[in-house]
Amino acid sequence: MKEVVSKYHPHHLILKKYDFIQFKMSCKLIWVTENAEKLISYCCRVSNPKNQDNENIEGLLKYCIKNGHWSILQMASMCVEINTTRAISSQIIRHRSLNIQEFSQRYQKVEQDLEIPELRRQHPTNRQMSLNDLDEDLVNELQYEIKKHFEASNLLYKRLLSYGVAKECSRAILPMNSPTKMYVSATLRDWFHFINVRTHISTQKECRDIALEIKRIFQEQFPIIGNLLD
Repeated sequence: MKEVVSKYHPHHLILKKYDFIQFKMSCKLIWVTENAEKLISYCCRVSNPKNQDNENIEGLLKYCIKNGHWSILQMASMCVEINTTRAISSQIIRHRSLNIQEFSQRYQKVEQDLEIPELRRQHPTNRQMSLNDLDEDLVNELQYEIKKHFEASNLLYKRLLSYGVAKECSRAILPMNSPTKMYVSATLRDWFHFINVRTHISTQKECRDIALEIKRIFQEQFPIIGNLLD
């Protein structure tokens, strides 16, 4: 790895920007209710049994969502796999209507390397927003320091485990950027809400990226309902 002199601390050497690797989240579909939109329409017409097999479902679904008849979206579900960090998984877990299984640092040791986070400037008036306009040299230097911090944390974590310290205790020193995997299932009603909330510009970029990917999957699986998302 090539090193250059720090712009902010001339006595420090830092790695060039291209040496850093940012964490890349990913999402993929695990399972989905088969023929979900058709099933939802069938259940929706419970009070009109002679018309339950009506193949004209698009108008019905659009009418129900436009008029806030959300209960019909609870008749179908979807499950996705999410690969992200502990910092972001904690935001997803706040949605209590989601059903979540997450990688356990208490049961299994963390072996995947911690990757360097993107750095952005704090928004001057909105505490929940950031701006991507920090000086490039400053970002490069700070990411170098983060890299060293992560390496030290990872080394200490492995030492604790080697001394027989329990994983449930050793995990306490891991950074929030530790990688994690989640399986998340929810009804279409709850996914509809999650996507609308978490794709908003006020959501943290890393969490919004996940929501946008889930939105793409949602629209592929449920083309009628998905196209009614904001």
